[in-house]
Amino acid sequence: MLGLSASPRNNGNTEIILEQILAGAEQAGAATKALNLAKLHVHPCLGCERCRQKKACTRLLDDMQQIYPLLEEARGLVLGSPVHNYNLTSWAKAFIDRLYCYYDFTDTRPREYKSRLAGQGREALVYAVGEQPDPREAGVTIKALAMPLIPLGYNVTELPPFMGFFDKGSVKAENNLMKVAFEQGEKLARRLIG
Repeated sequence: MLGLSASPRNNGNTEIILEQILAGAEQAGAATKALNLAKLHVHPCLGCERCRQKKACTRLLDDMQQIYPLLEEARGLVLGSPVHNYNLTSWAKAFIDRLYCYYDFTDTRPREYKSRLAGQGREALVYAVGEQPDPREAGVTIKALAMPLIPLGYNVTELPPFMGFFDKGSVKAENNLMKVAFEQGEKLARRLIG
């Protein structure tokens, strides 16, 4: 299972929740790996469509080249982002856009497409963390994380946003939320392991 945090804050609430989710997955028998997208160099997609012929992104040789094989190997994906202006962070957006290389398109317009990751029993869990207590302040963050993963071939579980957390590490004091994150990791692993 690959866990990705898209937060620029080291050891912040987004990473803490990711750690809990992955700990639950490990408890249920899954192997996990965590990365922080904000610590990596992932350039935004240029829309060059070179990947349509090459079946891989060969124009932008950055840290996505180390993420692609991890993503392909792991049938489970956990993707978390803090809420930035009612949306996901730019690091999450760059990552998601770079998954375009997994699509095969027809040459007719409008082009039909299918994902080379589809049909492999892939599962994803997405979540968001925000400062404001009102969940409506999360805006489109959860949907922006989830919707692109569905046509890629993931069955996506959307967690309700973890709201009311700004101070670094403040989510740790919420034992019930830590338990929810841990249990969601267990559930995700069980769906993958069977």
